[in-house]
Amino acid sequence: MIQLKLVKAIVRPEKADDVVDALNNAGYPAFTKIDVVGRGKQGGLRVGEILYDELPKMMLLIAVDDDDAGRVVEVIENSAYTGNFGDGKIFVQQLEEAYTIRTGEKGV
Repeated sequence: MIQLKLVKAIVRPEKADDVVDALNNAGYPAFTKIDVVGRGKQGGLRVGEILYDELPKMMLLIAVDDDDAGRVVEVIENSAYTGNFGDGKIFVQQLEEAYTIRTGEKGV
């Protein structure tokens, strides 16, 4: 039985294309990209008197075989990294099943 993982990566919008390119170059061309907003542990960003409590981010969803999840996480970490607050977060979840609508094929 094939084990699947769903990798959810929340990254800076300006790094999303770098992440997508790195995933593609590493052999993981399929993804879903969604514009999202959020904040991390810091509770947003304060610039002078103004508090930006929800910042724009990009969420990438990548379904992979269980054995590939670690490599995908590594590719995302390396390509999304700036070293500053707000670089993002990666979540890995077990997937029960995945189906291709056009063919009905099960798996990624």
